[in-house]
Amino acid sequence: MALCPVELTQELVRFDTINPPGNERVCAEHLGNLLEDAGFTLTYHDFGEGRANLIARKGGNDTDPALCFTGHLDTVPLGLQPWSHDPFAGDISDGKLWGRGSTDMKSGVAAFTVAAVSIADELEGTPGLELAITAGEETACAGAFDLADKKGALGNVGAVVVAEPSSNQPWVGHKGALWLKGVASGVTAHGSMPEQGVNAIYKAARAVSKLEEFDFNVARHSVLGGPSLNVGTVAGGINVNSVPDRTEFTIDIRTIPDQDHRRLRDQIASYLGEEVEIETVIDVGGVWTEPENEWMQNVFGLVSDTTGWSPTVEAATYFTDASALTPAYGGPPTVVLGPGEAALAHQTDEYCLVDRIGEATNLYTQIAKRWCGV
Repeated sequence: MALCPVELTQELVRFDTINPPGNERVCAEHLGNLLEDAGFTLTYHDFGEGRANLIARKGGNDTDPALCFTGHLDTVPLGLQPWSHDPFAGDISDGKLWGRGSTDMKSGVAAFTVAAVSIADELEGTPGLELAITAGEETACAGAFDLADKKGALGNVGAVVVAEPSSNQPWVGHKGALWLKGVASGVTAHGSMPEQGVNAIYKAARAVSKLEEFDFNVARHSVLGGPSLNVGTVAGGINVNSVPDRTEFTIDIRTIPDQDHRRLRDQIASYLGEEVEIETVIDVGGVWTEPENEWMQNVFGLVSDTTGWSPTVEAATYFTDASALTPAYGGPPTVVLGPGEAALAHQTDEYCLVDRIGEATNLYTQIAKRWCGV
């Protein structure tokens, strides 16, 4: 009996994989059982208690690299607002499949799993497929970086499809993210005698004010635009009548390809001076494939023929596991292509349009068949 990608999406949504704590292993094993039945070779890579990354392979030869499909199983928390649909039921109404993770990105994982199973019997002797199903993406791609750091965990791959939400439009890259924490230290004293202390809030305030005028001094990217910087939080102080001796603030920097994150961090630290110390919180690089790349053009053509999409060069606003996997695979062309709606990721009453799930399965099947020559 053929797998149904919509039903599989419902099954995946019913697994509570909110991160933290994640608990992705049982969901990964559910997919692994389906893939193993289709002849895929599985490897589970432990990633903490109740957590695992899954690598599934079939096909392959001595000369040609495989095609990789990748997606993550963890989701973000539900938020504080009530849901109009049970977030773990996978209900379908009004042409929408509702639930946490439906759009980001269990629909994409279900679609490429079904596509892989549907052509499994044809993969022997071809370049083959490698499925990288990860844990911990929502916490700075931690699971994917763990895979990238494990010798031999990843195979020989020549192109990567990231099934993150893009409304089934092919996006050729995404920005990187460098999140920093600034720490200002002072000396506490009684609020009636501030001259006896050193006020850490004043130090932090001076630094934050300087960041408003920070100039990256780099040329804008033709599609991704320029890098951006935002101070997201400031926290400090003991109480109203004490001089604060510590203040922290966080900086969210989104980078464009070819920006060196280590150099940028040092640049920020130098710019702010000795009044604050800078620590790295998250460091994930951007991804970019030239639209003229031959494989990318093939993907454009398949999407256009299947969906009627008019070719335009776009990129994701979010980062993905490709930040870890694409460099680990040696920098192959990488496309972000998934059935979910990017604007609905992380939202209350998240949903995926049902029709897009089948459409994505068809696209993934065609992309895989063309890569493998079957």
